[in-house]
Amino acid sequence: MKREKEEYMDQSFRDSIGTIDESGSRKWISPKKPSGKYYNARTWVSVVLLLFLFSGPFIRIGGHPLLLINILERKFVLLGQVFWPQDFYIFVLIMLSFVLFVVLFTVVFGRIFCGWVCPQTIFMEMVFRKIEYWIDGDFKQQKRLRDSEWNSEKIKKRILKHGIFFLISFIISNTFLMYIIGSDEWLNVVTDSPMNHIGGLISILIFTGVFYFVFSWFREQVCIVACPYGRLQGVMLDRNSIVVAYDYVRGEIRGKFKKNEDRSETNKGDCIDCNQCVNVCPTGIDIRNGTQLECVNCTACIDACDHMMESVGLPKGLIRYDSEEGIVNKEKKIWSTRTVAYTVVLTVILTIVGFLLLSRSEVDATVLKATGQQYQKRPENKISNLYNYKIINKTYDSIPAIIRLKGMNGEIEIIGQESLIIPSESMTEGSFFLILDMDQLSERKTDIEFEIINQEGEVLDDMSTSFLAPVKRKKK
Repeated sequence: MKREKEEYMDQSFRDSIGTIDESGSRKWISPKKPSGKYYNARTWVSVVLLLFLFSGPFIRIGGHPLLLINILERKFVLLGQVFWPQDFYIFVLIMLSFVLFVVLFTVVFGRIFCGWVCPQTIFMEMVFRKIEYWIDGDFKQQKRLRDSEWNSEKIKKRILKHGIFFLISFIISNTFLMYIIGSDEWLNVVTDSPMNHIGGLISILIFTGVFYFVFSWFREQVCIVACPYGRLQGVMLDRNSIVVAYDYVRGEIRGKFKKNEDRSETNKGDCIDCNQCVNVCPTGIDIRNGTQLECVNCTACIDACDHMMESVGLPKGLIRYDSEEGIVNKEKKIWSTRTVAYTVVLTVILTIVGFLLLSRSEVDATVLKATGQQYQKRPENKISNLYNYKIINKTYDSIPAIIRLKGMNGEIEIIGQESLIIPSESMTEGSFFLILDMDQLSERKTDIEFEIINQEGEVLDDMSTSFLAPVKRKKK
């Protein structure tokens, strides 16, 4: 028989956060050490992601970083390709694609990202929490130690734990700094005289302090209070979204396990009310109350429940990955009108991003007529205009280039240099005269086009501007 949630669920838990008591003080969470197939799988996923994170700054593609987000120099590298502020529109579309992907993924699979991939969860549960279990013991020993008086053992454990926490935070901060300034520059910061890199060292200390604060004190509050993703899931999830869910149809009415008891005859569900799902939860919630913003889909409750079900001879899967429709009506439906719409929009944007990336020019040039200048008369019935140019080289190699007039005959005189060489990963600017024969000009203002070409004659970019000349007087 189907049971609606309201028949058994106390909804008062939604009036407050599970980590705050009635007096408004924080309730420190000490979850029981989890174990099981999902926890083991998450551990291996975390190992792979952590190895990738810490090795990322040293991975090179064609001699260039895999990923670099140099905000200070406004330089970004993705998969070895360098991007500059002029490519910002591509990054906007990439970020929009990422947001849409997160929305689509959440609509279909809930907060699986939080439990399996999110750096906060990986570091907290797979690094810092494991160290805590190693030093302080399991959840009962942790509570006993926290409530005990300060003695030599407690002081020793606190110094050891927080010393390791600070050291790991220092390593994490250095890694993130390498993603900002690059591994080569980071090496200069840490090996050169500190007086030459005051800003870099201060940045490392600030990052270290932030990470230490987050993982030693703020902890699960990041997911509950600071991160907006949990609050947005109320908008994005629907009855077909796959989440970590308690099968209340099968589990209710709860009752303690009694050996040789026929639970169907006593009108009891499969939930034996052991509270193991609550004990292992890193955010301190009861998954049996349904989907909550605190739940990060870490699967610890699934492993704990499966273990208890197996030990008492009941079917596993009382807590599992499932949807509301799957629990109530035994129907699993991934594709809906909303998911199809999100998928179509995401596909269109990704197609546009792919086209822009493939067609992105290596050089971005701008030519503008010099302000305050109209034209200069020259011998042999010629007129010149002065132009200013800015050319950005987005590649890692210097490019010998030529500015060429398109569709007309003319002479270009670059001021101050005989040839034009665009340095790698930088911008060059200057001025040049364009000299035209008056016979080519029939109007006071003529639209013209320039091309930037390399030594092989390949067109790198083109620009449009205008050429001013004196008004031709009609002969009487």
